[in-house]
Amino acid sequence: MPFIPHTNDDIKTMLEAIGADSIEQLFDEIPDNLKISELKHVPTQMNEMQVSRFIKEKASINNHLQCFAGAGAYEHHIPAAIWQLATRGEFYTAYTPYQAEVSQGSLQVIYEFQTMMTKLTGMEVSNASMYDGASALAEAALMAVRANRKSKTKTILVPKTVNPVYTQVLHNIVKNQDIKVIPVDYDTNTGKVTLENLAQYDNEDITALVIPQPNHFGVFEDVDSLTEWADNKNTFSIAVTNPTSLALLKAPGQWGDDGVDICIGEGQPLGIPLSSGGPYYGFMTTKQKYIRNMPGRIVGQTTDLDDKRGYTLAFQAREQHIRRAKATSNICTNQGLMVTGSTIYMALIGEQGLKQVASACMQNMNYLKQKLNDAGINVLFDSPNFHEVVIKTDKNIDDIINQLSKQDIIAGVNLSENYPELGNVMSICVTETKTHNDIDRYVSALKSSL
Repeated sequence: MPFIPHTNDDIKTMLEAIGADSIEQLFDEIPDNLKISELKHVPTQMNEMQVSRFIKEKASINNHLQCFAGAGAYEHHIPAAIWQLATRGEFYTAYTPYQAEVSQGSLQVIYEFQTMMTKLTGMEVSNASMYDGASALAEAALMAVRANRKSKTKTILVPKTVNPVYTQVLHNIVKNQDIKVIPVDYDTNTGKVTLENLAQYDNEDITALVIPQPNHFGVFEDVDSLTEWADNKNTFSIAVTNPTSLALLKAPGQWGDDGVDICIGEGQPLGIPLSSGGPYYGFMTTKQKYIRNMPGRIVGQTTDLDDKRGYTLAFQAREQHIRRAKATSNICTNQGLMVTGSTIYMALIGEQGLKQVASACMQNMNYLKQKLNDAGINVLFDSPNFHEVVIKTDKNIDDIINQLSKQDIIAGVNLSENYPELGNVMSICVTETKTHNDIDRYVSALKSSL
């Protein structure tokens, strides 16, 4: 779609219509000290040929790096067909499907997505998506406060093994709503939360417990015992999951005796490229009895007067719809294009394909851990891992990351700042995209840097 800027006459006419003297007047509430007078590194004027050359020169600076960083964003193989289909005009430029009569294609894709996510998570209902995994956790906390009427304290227990970024977003969104976010310690030997860590809350009114699986260290939590602990206390359980791992692991809807109450996660692993930080999307599934407390929108299937199948927005609990101030959320959205990509991805590789991806990730992780041990590198937490493994060194982690970057390797994610009790620690991620040669080269470079 071409960009056609307004002419000076267009701008003058619009300003006169609204009674403004200049465009700058529209932004006069911004303090002058926050305004940037010029963009020093952006040329002021170029023709089309010059712009094309300029962009190509900038793109040539990018190197193909071997990525061993994860921490919530993962490099997976994405078949070429996924985005060839998702970027067709029918999907790529479609607006949010308020009008069912002109949005059947988009609505069907969302309905299929919801069906796939309920099957993957073992839950009964899914919404059409959230902004990202972190905001989905915040929305799950708000939903738990609304739905868990047996609890009066608005207290959410969040293990320190949850991605710290998720915890920060959760705190920022709920802190002004009198909701308390309490961190829960973990066993530094196993890297996971135990019932002993929760014992101090046995006799307290807790609204919800967050349960990551796998956790930020890549370690599997004892999800059955944690879910049962919450259920016995009339505490909601909120699962934070990696969707790829669910192809192999027990679904959250089957944890404990009755499953979790809410399941959320980041959908990026399902066919979304890393894209230098986004856009991604969050998913949320829950039990049928909580559907009216779920934020966002839900697409339903029906039949028309001619008995033909059709799709429509069944629930729209957003502030710009009829609920206004009583809306369950005013930040949730449908990340339609990302959801379309994931739906095509899951449909294309299928149930067995997703299991093969997850299995290949596990096999590469086992190979990486063996090579790290052979190289004498200290691997923390003697437990099975998915995607991530944590190592501990005597050397500053930032120095290691900088050193390996000179060899076109993204070494991992520095965990030291968020987990000072562990010392100099780094998480290393492998997915199905890594070969044994890639891992051998990485371990060799890492050992040299140490």
